[in-house]
Amino acid sequence: MSTPYEHPRVPDKVGVDGLEAKWVPVWESTGAYRFDRTKTRDEVYSIDTPPPTVSGSLHIGHVFSFTQTDVLARFKRMRGLAVFYPMGWDDNGLPTERRVQNHFGVRCEPSLPYDPEFRPPEKPGKDVVAISRRNFVELCESLTVTDEQIFEQLWRQLGLSVDWTMTYQTIGHDSRLISQRAFLRNLERGEAYQAEAPTLWDVSFRTAVAQAELEDRERPGAFHDLAFTGPDGADVVIATTRPELLPACVALVAHPDDERFKPLFGKTVRTPVFGVEVPVVAHHLADPEKGRGIAMVCTFGDTTDVTWWRELRLATRVVLGRDGRFLPDAPSGVPAEAYAPLVGKTVHTGREIMVRLLREAGALRGEPRPITHSVKFYEKGDKPLEIVASRQWYLRNGGNDPAFREKMLARGEELNWVPKHMRVRYSSWVENLAGDWLISRQRFFGVPIPLWYRLDAHGEPDYDARLLPDTLPVDPSSDVPPGFTPEQRGVPGGFVADPDVMDTWATSSLTPQIVGRWSLDDDLFSRVFPMDLRPQAHEIIRTWLFATAVRAELEHGVLPWRAASIAGWVLDPDRKKMSKSKGNATTPVDLLERFGSDAVRYWATSARPGVDTAVDEGQMKVGRRLATKLLNASRFVLGLGVPMPGAVATEPLDRALLASLAVVTEQATAALEALDYARALQVTETFFWTFCDDYVELVKGRAYGDRGPDAAQSARAALVTALSALLRLFAPFLPFATEEVWSWWQAGSVHRAEWPPVAASDGDPELLPLAGAVIAAVRRAKTDAKVSMRSAVETLTVTGPAEVLARFTAIEPDIRTAGAISSLETREGDFAVEAKV
Repeated sequence: MSTPYEHPRVPDKVGVDGLEAKWVPVWESTGAYRFDRTKTRDEVYSIDTPPPTVSGSLHIGHVFSFTQTDVLARFKRMRGLAVFYPMGWDDNGLPTERRVQNHFGVRCEPSLPYDPEFRPPEKPGKDVVAISRRNFVELCESLTVTDEQIFEQLWRQLGLSVDWTMTYQTIGHDSRLISQRAFLRNLERGEAYQAEAPTLWDVSFRTAVAQAELEDRERPGAFHDLAFTGPDGADVVIATTRPELLPACVALVAHPDDERFKPLFGKTVRTPVFGVEVPVVAHHLADPEKGRGIAMVCTFGDTTDVTWWRELRLATRVVLGRDGRFLPDAPSGVPAEAYAPLVGKTVHTGREIMVRLLREAGALRGEPRPITHSVKFYEKGDKPLEIVASRQWYLRNGGNDPAFREKMLARGEELNWVPKHMRVRYSSWVENLAGDWLISRQRFFGVPIPLWYRLDAHGEPDYDARLLPDTLPVDPSSDVPPGFTPEQRGVPGGFVADPDVMDTWATSSLTPQIVGRWSLDDDLFSRVFPMDLRPQAHEIIRTWLFATAVRAELEHGVLPWRAASIAGWVLDPDRKKMSKSKGNATTPVDLLERFGSDAVRYWATSARPGVDTAVDEGQMKVGRRLATKLLNASRFVLGLGVPMPGAVATEPLDRALLASLAVVTEQATAALEALDYARALQVTETFFWTFCDDYVELVKGRAYGDRGPDAAQSARAALVTALSALLRLFAPFLPFATEEVWSWWQAGSVHRAEWPPVAASDGDPELLPLAGAVIAAVRRAKTDAKVSMRSAVETLTVTGPAEVLARFTAIEPDIRTAGAISSLETREGDFAVEAKV
C-alpha cells in the first residue's frame, strides 16, 4: 500500500531577488542566531571575530573574509553547538582621527578648553578649525556611530549570523575598562615599562610608531660624498643619503676587518662645516660594499644608527623635533653659528641648505649620485619616518627576552593553522623581533594610559611617582587621581596626567577578553575562553595575532584560541591587493544589489583558505545561477508531493543516489571540521548538479507515476531525502535561498536544523555515474540529430565489461523511460554508448 503525500505550499514563481529583505528581519525577530549562554564550555563554539576599522566604508575584502568565517559559524551551529559570534567595531586610532579631521575640517589642539556649545561647520572650509581634545573626541564618537550603523546594515544584508545583541566598540566603556585593567596588571608585574629611547616617529601624525606598523617603500634619493678631516689632515670620504644630519654625527663606523680603515680605529676625525671631533669605530654591521665602505653614525638617521649608538655607547646629538623640523638649539659640541641656518627648517629644506654649506666649504666631493632605495614609512603615513628621542610605554613581548620569545614560538607550534604554511609567517616575525612592543601613542581618540605623575616643587613630573586610579575606566586628562583636587592639576606639588593613549592594537589584542567580558562577567568568560577560532587576514599575523597571543600568555598563561583561519587578500583586476588606502577598493553594496548576497557569498567561499583571490563577477553570476537553480529544483521536487514518514527508497537508482549523498555528506562534514569551507562547497555543488542534471531527469517520469505508485513513491522519497540534505549542506553558503525553500515545507529555520548525518545506505554509488554517462550519450545523439529531447531513440547499445553490464541491468528501466528508448542492446567489451535516433 502506498504512503500518502503531503503537498507543500510552493510558490508559482521563485527567484533570488528580495530574499534578503524578507529573511533578515525574521532572523532577528526570532533570535535565530542568539548565543545560549546556559551551555557549558564543551557545548560552545566561540569565535574571536575581527573588529573592522570604522573609517568610512567596508570594502569587498571585508565581505570576502567575513563570509568565510560565517560559513564556519553556521556549520557549527547546525552541529548542535552554541555559537558565540559577536561583532566589534575598531573605532579608535589614527584612521578615525583622520576621517574626522577631513569630514569636519577640524584639528585637535589639547591646550584649548572644552566648548560645550561647539558645533562643527556644516561644510569644511579652507581654514581648519582648532578644537579641544574633548570636543574632538565627541566628534569621533558621533561619526563612528553613524559609520557603525551603515556597517551593521551591510553585514545583515550579507547574511552574517552574528548575535547583534553582543556588539562592542574598541573605544567603548567596557573595552576601555578591560584595556586599562590589563595595562595596570602588566605594569604591576613589570611587563609594562616606560623608557626614554630613540623612537620611530611619524612627523605628520606626530606619534610614535611600532615595529609591526612599518612599511618599506621605494623612494628616490642620492648619495652625497662628504670629506671629513682625518688625524693626519687627509680626507676621509663617506657617502650618505642624509647630509642634513651632519650636525647629529657622533662617529664614523667601518667593518672591523676592512683593511682600508683599520688605521683609523680608535682615532678621531673632524666633521666638515661644523668642525666637531668624532671617533672612528668598528662594528660588524658596517657594509664594506655600501657607499664608500665607511658610514656616518647620526642620532638618529635610521634603525642601524640606533643599534650602533646603543652597542658602541656613543654620544647623543639630536637635531630633529617631533614636528620634523630642526630644533632651535644646536646639539652639544656643535657651534651655534654654524647650526643657525638649519633652525626651524624641514628635513627637505635642511638637506638643500646643508648641501650648499658643504659645497661652500669645499667638503662635497662631486655631485650627488641619484639612487632608488627602501625607506621606512608608517603604514598609514605619507612622509618617511624619523627617529626622535622620546618617553614611551613598552610591553615585553620577547624582543629583548630570548626565553619569552621561545615560549611564544612554542605557542605558534601549538596553534592549529589553516592553511598550515601560515605558521611560518608567525615564526619568522617572532624570531626577528627587534625590541619590545611600543604601545603608547601621541594621539587623542584612544584608550588613555590610566596614570598620573606627581609634580615636584618646580612643577616637573616625577615619572617614578605614579598615581594609580581607584576606578576604571578613567581619562587622566579630565579625571583627578585619588586624594587630589582639580585645582592641583599642573601646579608644583600637584599632578599631571600621562598625555598618551594606547596603540589601537593594544586594545584589539584583547578582543578575546573584551568579547568574553573578562573581569566583568566571569561566568561568561569561563564559557567562551580560550576561544575556538581566530579568523583574520595574513598581513596582520605580526600585529593582531601575535599581540593577542602575547596578552593571553602574560595574563592567562594559555593560547587564546585553538585554531586560526587565515584569509587571503582580495585583488583588483591587476592582481594588486585591494585597500581603501590604495584607492582601488570596491564597495560591496553594488555587487550585493546586482547579484544578490548568496551569489557574492558563493564567490567568497569558493576561494581556498589563505589564497589571494581577484574580484570575479563571473563567479558571482555562477553563484546566482546556483541559488536560482536550487529554488527551481526544490520547487519541482516539492511540487511532486512529500511522502509521509515511512516512505523509503526501494529502486536501485534511488538507493544509489542516497549512497552517493552519504559520501558527499561525509566529505563536506570532514572539510568543514577542518575549516576548509571551499572543499565543502565544491563537493556539495558537484553533487547538486549531478542530482539536477542526471538524477532528476532520469527519475522524473517515474516520479510522475509512469511505472506505478510504488516506483513513484521510491523516487519521491529519494528526491525529498536528498533535497533536505542538500538544503542543509548549502545552508552555510547560501543562507537566503536555503531558508526560502525550507520555509515551504519545514517548521523553524534551516539554520537551526540538524546538520545532515552520514546515513548508512545499501545502495551502489557506482550506479549514478553510470546512469549519468549513458543518459548523457543519449542527449548528445539527440542534439546532434537536432531533434527534441522527448524524441524516441530507435536503438540504444551499451557496451562494457560484464560487471558494468550487470550494474546497468539495475538502472535499465529508468534509462528506457528517461531516454524514450525503443530498443536496447548490451554487449561485452570496452565501455561505450551508441544511440540511434
